[in-house]
Amino acid sequence: MRALIVDDEPNIRKVLKRLLLEQIPVVDTVSTVVDALEAAKTNIYDLAIVDMRLPDGSGIDVLRALKEERSATVVLMVTAFATAETAIEAMKAGALDYMTKPFNIDEIRMVVRNVVERLQLEKKVRTLQQYADEYQSLIGKSDAMRRVFAVIDKIAPFDSNVLIIGESGTGKELVAKAIHEKSRRGAEPMIAINCASLPGELLESELFGYAKGAFTGAYTTKRGLIEEAHRGTLFLDEIGEMPLGLQAKLLRFLEDKKIRPLGSGVERDVDVRVIAATNRLVTELLAKGDFREDLFYRLATFELTLPSLRERREDIPLLVNHFVKFFAQKFEKRIERIDPSFMDFIVHHELRGNVRELKNLIEREVILSEGGVLRRSDMPPQPLASSGAAELPSSGFSLDEFLAEMERSYLHRALAMTKGNKTKAAELLGLTFREFRYRLAKQKAPEA
Repeated sequence: MRALIVDDEPNIRKVLKRLLLEQIPVVDTVSTVVDALEAAKTNIYDLAIVDMRLPDGSGIDVLRALKEERSATVVLMVTAFATAETAIEAMKAGALDYMTKPFNIDEIRMVVRNVVERLQLEKKVRTLQQYADEYQSLIGKSDAMRRVFAVIDKIAPFDSNVLIIGESGTGKELVAKAIHEKSRRGAEPMIAINCASLPGELLESELFGYAKGAFTGAYTTKRGLIEEAHRGTLFLDEIGEMPLGLQAKLLRFLEDKKIRPLGSGVERDVDVRVIAATNRLVTELLAKGDFREDLFYRLATFELTLPSLRERREDIPLLVNHFVKFFAQKFEKRIERIDPSFMDFIVHHELRGNVRELKNLIEREVILSEGGVLRRSDMPPQPLASSGAAELPSSGFSLDEFLAEMERSYLHRALAMTKGNKTKAAELLGLTFREFRYRLAKQKAPEA
């Protein structure tokens, strides 16, 4: 946790710093707007106390700069010249509180204590939620997973780029988070984006940001996700879906670590580690010309291939037990035992969606369970390819209509299981977002 004090009076800076050090380990002090703006660019602050009137400008400018660099920064404004107008201006700009000089030390101590406790609680909740809901899914004792863990431990401390390859639902983002958490960047943000979730133009503006007036509707300056990940990690999921033109711009960033937002003539240095992932065969992408070879070699300093559940079936009971405990607690359901026939069914079920599909199946069964026993209920049907050929009627039938109905059924089922989230539904079916959207439109299914 880090704090910033911006005040032109040395004695006030000294008193406030001593007070903040009671709660916050690192406290920086500056006396001008210029120094404050520079500090905001080079450091990430959880809390800032800013004087309204400074020798070279207004503390409101510092407040806005802090909020632009990191919206979560809590800012307290202080001034000896309090008016209703300045108070309103400060609160509109994002200040948490507004205090007048001479201020009461005990009052500020109490405010700071409350802010620190809130920040610590929010961080704890985020950590626990991430750990319980996501990170623990990356478990397994199979040889295949032991090899994955060994590679993560080896490559995490270094800043080299990583390309993760694996089927949908194998835990590519979880692996990226594990690499990030074990690296020196672990305390900084990891920013993730699915490259298939946005059209090329929007994806470019999301990644690189844009200047005010860069295009119609750009009423303010917006920092891109690359810059949001400064000092941390940028995770680019489904990198194979990125348009070729944007691939060239990403390659340039990887080479010189500088970005230029849309509509801006100024380049900015950004310190980011890039981890990319794809569920498609890279060799096919390269052969088709859908992916730049030079970008591939930039991204794949380390190439990590994740095993599917078919390649580590011995881990399925571990995952089942984990998800049963998790969802039983989440939904306040009493699960005393798992029926052996249910476990046998899961182990031999074709989980094309891998861990993600397994998680969804367990969630459903926990909700439907009765009497404290997890049994097999009306499980989703096996995929056509693995369910065996049905008897062909002597009168024949329309294969196209049959397949279309099967496709429509799975599209709706995936949307229902993901509560209407198309990106997750696409992943569940092993499709890209664009493929899913195309199939949905082709079936004339209602938008979710």
